[in-house]
Amino acid sequence: MVRGIGQGITGMFRMFLMRSQPCSLCSYKKTEAFKYEPFLKYFTSIPDKQPPKDENDMTVGSLCRLSVDIRKIRRVKGWVLFKEKTYVEEIADILQKIGTHKTAIPHILERCPEAILCSPMAVNAQIDLWQSVCRNNSELVALIEQFPESFFTVKNQENQKLNIKFFQELGLKNVIISRFLTTAPNIFCNSIEKNKQMIKMLQETYLNLGGSQANMKVWLLKLLSQDPFVLLNSSTPVKETLEFLQKQGFTNLEVLQLLSKLKGFLFQLSPTSIQESISFAKSTFKCTDQDLKELILKCPALLYYTVPVLEERIQGLLKEGVSLPHIRETPMVLELTPQIVQYRIRKLNALGYNIRNGNLENLNGTKKEFESNFGKIQAKKERPLFNPVAPLNIED
Repeated sequence: MVRGIGQGITGMFRMFLMRSQPCSLCSYKKTEAFKYEPFLKYFTSIPDKQPPKDENDMTVGSLCRLSVDIRKIRRVKGWVLFKEKTYVEEIADILQKIGTHKTAIPHILERCPEAILCSPMAVNAQIDLWQSVCRNNSELVALIEQFPESFFTVKNQENQKLNIKFFQELGLKNVIISRFLTTAPNIFCNSIEKNKQMIKMLQETYLNLGGSQANMKVWLLKLLSQDPFVLLNSSTPVKETLEFLQKQGFTNLEVLQLLSKLKGFLFQLSPTSIQESISFAKSTFKCTDQDLKELILKCPALLYYTVPVLEERIQGLLKEGVSLPHIRETPMVLELTPQIVQYRIRKLNALGYNIRNGNLENLNGTKKEFESNFGKIQAKKERPLFNPVAPLNIED
């Protein structure tokens, strides 16, 4: 009861004494009522949670005025708030000038607090650089809102500039390069020399495996577009992987076929992992070396996925009543996760399509391809046995 009275008195004192409403997000308070805090705490015995003493009050205050949730920054990257020099208002002004909505700025700073440590000069230079691959400011703003870390946390801006120019000279479209900047920023950390060296190695590999000079550029651009992380590899393990495949009996043309299907994923493999996958597949499907080669050429994912992943997917199919011969006949079904397989089988079963007796091809493909095949099966099932509009041929 005493505690309840104390809390009531506390409420009255706060209403009477507080001249300004404190920020509920950051505990940043500017009010004369601070001197009465000991009196209030005496009644409540519940002291307010204070911010760390060494935080930069000016930084916290500026962020609060922008409606930034300081709690989020404290939980994830609180060290930013301890920095002596920050540029909160300057960064907010720059973002607004390029068209960022005022309400989006807090979310950007909450996701990437390091932004307030960037000097205005560096941010403006970054804007100029990204504008060189963006069609307009609206596209630039959308990228910054979605990928603020990629925009603000650049270690070497000059290196990024040189790599952008290099990719443009290779023939990559700006829309692809802008995608690299947001989803594969690490490739811009490479020196321009390393990226050039890796591109040269890829070109030589393609030609040495029998690829034509005329098709090389298209092949290379497609490879980079689908898997830019190939540039993070070094040339030595790549050559070792290709040589190992040749020792397994794959011809140059077949290795090139695997390279074209797996793209840069092939370069993430090692001879050891490839050997483990080959041994597992050969033992599971009980096939000869030649049969295994044909199986892998049909489904290169047999090389890419680890043994535990392959085992899980095969067991998932077996539980659904699919036999090993069925899987061997359509190995591409192993590219699907057990969850996707179960979902698709349930949908087909609802139409009366028994996957055990049918073709596994109907399970394959992307989501769009599966839905298209599913629609065809559904239409075929619902199609009337006769055309009710056509005239009947009845003999008199």
